[in-house]
Amino acid sequence: MMGGNESCVAGPIPTSYLTCLTYILQEWTGVEHIGDYLSYVFYLVWVLFPLVVVFILPGVIVVLFYVSALFLHIYKRKNELKEAYSHDAWVGARETLATLWDGHGRIWHGYELHGIKNIPEGPGLVVFYHGATPIDCIYFMARLLMTMKRQCRVVADNFVFRIPGFKLLLDVHGVIPGPREACVSTLKKGHLLAIAPGGLREALFSDEMYTVLWNNRQGFAQVAIDAKVPIIPMFTQNVREGFRTLGGIKIFRSLYEHTRLPVVPMYGGFPVKLRTFIGEPILYEPNMTAEELAEKTKAAVQALIDKHQKIPGNIFRALMERFQTQKKDD
Repeated sequence: MMGGNESCVAGPIPTSYLTCLTYILQEWTGVEHIGDYLSYVFYLVWVLFPLVVVFILPGVIVVLFYVSALFLHIYKRKNELKEAYSHDAWVGARETLATLWDGHGRIWHGYELHGIKNIPEGPGLVVFYHGATPIDCIYFMARLLMTMKRQCRVVADNFVFRIPGFKLLLDVHGVIPGPREACVSTLKKGHLLAIAPGGLREALFSDEMYTVLWNNRQGFAQVAIDAKVPIIPMFTQNVREGFRTLGGIKIFRSLYEHTRLPVVPMYGGFPVKLRTFIGEPILYEPNMTAEELAEKTKAAVQALIDKHQKIPGNIFRALMERFQTQKKDD
C-alpha cells in the first residue's frame, strides 16, 4: 500500500492524483474497476448539475427570509424591546433590511422601479400581478422605503402566517392576513397597502403567457371604496422568468384544490432583468360599484402587461435584457 502511495506522489503530471485516489479507494473498498464507477458518477453530476441548480436557487430566497427574521430577533434583544413595541423602534431595522433586499435586487436582477411619481402622498391600494414568488413586491417595498421613506404594508395568504420563525418578520413589516376590516383600517390610517387579487392561484398556475387569474374577486375593490382611496396598478416585467412553477401538471393542481397549500414545485432563481412599472392611479369615485372598479383595475394591470411584457415570456431573452438599456418613462 505504501508503495502505491509513493508512486502516486511521485507522479509527474496532475492526472496522477486522480489515479492515486482511484487506487486508494479500490484498496479500501475492495471493489475492482472502481475508476469506471467514478467516471459514471462524474458524468451524472455533470449532466444533472444544471437541473439541480434551478431547484436549489429558490432556496436562496428562503435563506434570505430567515436571515432577515434572525436579524430582527437580534435587533429586538439588543435594544431590549418589549412585545408591545412602538412603530419608531423598528425604523432602523426596516431600513437595514430594505438595504439588504434592495442590494440583492440590484445585483441579481438589475432591479428598476418606474412610475414612482404615480404613488400618491396619502393612502392608496397597490394592486399587482402575482408572479411565482412575490420577490418583485419585496424589492418594490424596499426601494420605496429607501427613496421615499414610506412603508408599504402588504396582504399575504394565510399559510404565510403558519411558517415557523416568520411572525416577527411579518409584524415588523406590517404584513396582514387580509380581512376586509383590517385592510380598510390600514388605509384609513394613511398607509399604502399592496395586494395581489390573484393570490396563490395566480402565483402557482399562471404561466409565461402572463394570464391574469383573478376570477370574480371584488373584495379589494370594495376595500378601496370603503376607505375612499385610489387604486395604483403595478406590474413587474419578466417576473415569470425569474421563477417558474410546475403548475401545468394536473396532479399539483388537484393537490392545491384539496389542500389550499402551495404544494407545487418551483424552479428558477435566474438573474433575469426585473423592472417594476407603476400605472396611473384609479381615483375614488363614489358612484362606482365594486364590480366596475374591479374590472377597471384588472384592465389597468392588463394594460401594463401588454405594454411592458413580451408574450410569451422567455428566460433567455429576459437574461439578455440585463445587457440592454431602456429609456426611463417615469
